[in-house]
Amino acid sequence: MNKVFANANDAIFDIKDGDTLMLGGFGLNGIPENSITALVAKGVKQLTCISNNAGVDDFGLGLLLHTKQIKKMMSSYVGENAEFERQLLSGELEVDLIPQGTLATRIQMAGMGIPAFYTPAGYGTEIAIGKEVKEFNGKMHLMEYALHANFAIIKAWKGDKLGNLVFRKATRNFSTSMAKAGDITIVEVEHLVEPGEIDPDIIDVAGVYVHRIFEGKNYEKRIERRTTQIK
Repeated sequence: MNKVFANANDAIFDIKDGDTLMLGGFGLNGIPENSITALVAKGVKQLTCISNNAGVDDFGLGLLLHTKQIKKMMSSYVGENAEFERQLLSGELEVDLIPQGTLATRIQMAGMGIPAFYTPAGYGTEIAIGKEVKEFNGKMHLMEYALHANFAIIKAWKGDKLGNLVFRKATRNFSTSMAKAGDITIVEVEHLVEPGEIDPDIIDVAGVYVHRIFEGKNYEKRIERRTTQIK
């Protein structure tokens, strides 16, 4: 099975209106830049996007928000995006805010084939509305369901043509779990190499989880906010 695609446009060819997408990254760290740009160009709409955050106004998922292609965001932290705030307050965007640990675990459970789990996070808050509650060892817990997606779209530092992936430092974040939770996993890499060129001991995600892979171009690798100290 050939997993290699020429570019992002080719790799996302069958994503359609109304699909649910998982997009890796933490802030702007390790986001699939090429794939997001291709989604904007493709013009698919009514998307449900599962991501730790919603990018910033002019980069990352913020680009899809500006073009009104996202119907619903399922995220943990969204504080750097003014357009996200505007759409939320105006009722243009559905939002499911999820505690970060719960979000990560819901994705992990999908990859492990576990349909639901209990967590104390969110009990006694608006997050608990409508959810099953159960007591364990004198403490109340909410039942949370695993999160699946039609497509998981992630970025890795290096990958081979069989789909084996290596991430650099903090870019692992949500991406390693998302790779196992999508019906189809699409990966963009900075370096695409031949099978056997990656030491098996350093592989972060095995190729069995990856359906499509391509070598990305022109990465900006922005940061959300630069903080400096003047002495």
